[in-house]
Amino acid sequence: MTRAAFRHLTLTDFRSYARAELALDGRPVFLAGPNGAGKTNLLEAVSLFTPGRGLRGAALSEVGRRLPGEAQGRAWAVAAVVEQDGEPVRIGTGAETPGAARRTVRIEGETVPPGRLADHQRQVWLTPAQDRLFLEGSADRRRFLDRLVFAAEPPHAAHVSAYEKAQRERMRLLSDGPADPAWLSALEARMAEAGALMAAARARTLSALQAEIDGRGDRPFPQARLSLTGEWEGLAAAGAELDEIVGRLAGALAAARDRDAAAGRALTGPHRGDLAVIHAEKDRPAAECSTGEQKALILNLTLAQAARLSRAESAPNPILLLDEVAAHLDRGRRAALFDEIEALGLQAFLTGTDEHLFEDLQGRAQGVRVDGSGLAILDS
Repeated sequence: MTRAAFRHLTLTDFRSYARAELALDGRPVFLAGPNGAGKTNLLEAVSLFTPGRGLRGAALSEVGRRLPGEAQGRAWAVAAVVEQDGEPVRIGTGAETPGAARRTVRIEGETVPPGRLADHQRQVWLTPAQDRLFLEGSADRRRFLDRLVFAAEPPHAAHVSAYEKAQRERMRLLSDGPADPAWLSALEARMAEAGALMAAARARTLSALQAEIDGRGDRPFPQARLSLTGEWEGLAAAGAELDEIVGRLAGALAAARDRDAAAGRALTGPHRGDLAVIHAEKDRPAAECSTGEQKALILNLTLAQAARLSRAESAPNPILLLDEVAAHLDRGRRAALFDEIEALGLQAFLTGTDEHLFEDLQGRAQGVRVDGSGLAILDS
């Protein structure tokens, strides 16, 4: 396993922080402080050391610090020292000008594509926005699953992006014209290739997650049965070859042009798939379970992926970001969560309003008090 852990963080003009520095010792970290103190802002800064928009999915223009009366956020930066197998790696990212549309990423001073961040650490996170995962629309569940897939297979993000871009261009042709058959066929070929790769990666990840969950039945989290309802993910799960999925998807898209034009959206493809979760002991869909059970089910999926990735030989182990998770768990499940994080040997960042939520982590984690005056390391 390639061991990765944050050893130092620096935030400059990021969200509520004009300047903040935090030295870390590689253990799990809990951030305690009142609502609005900046705990989630700090987690968001950590999450931006991955490709994409971070755990809030915010536009770059939103994360720069903005004082009352300022119409635009400032240029911002977050920097870190990540220890990778005992060697320090210096990483930084930020917007070099206010309102910049793209962020710059540097590793050891060299400007690199954001995708290179996955070479040094990967992340799995859970936030309060996901509390209603089983109650909201399928798009939220796809995003959640795709995030888990991406942590294991970074190219998945590029496949999703390529698929969505080709899909938008195809719909523009179908809606606004000219609906040139040759150009539509080219776009549908791109969608089919990227879509087949997406479906296959989702099916692989779900199979691995189910095996991980089934193999750890003694844990105090509800067991889950997982499935994908999408036609194309189903083909992949059934063992169809990639070329077969590509051909069938391209054909389905071509046959659906008139229908999609009338509907104003594509009615077939992996963008229509969904993640289904059943509470195994109760044999009930997650949406019919209690709020606490739903939270525990989501946490179980997140921990299963973290456990799976922690054993990977060819990639850095994951960093866990768990925002306000402890407050939703009873004392027994909180203790079990902390024990599992320690057993996996992962660095995790957890937030909560009360230090007492983390008393079972005393001596095993680094505590940080977050309040209006800044960041302070707690005795541990």
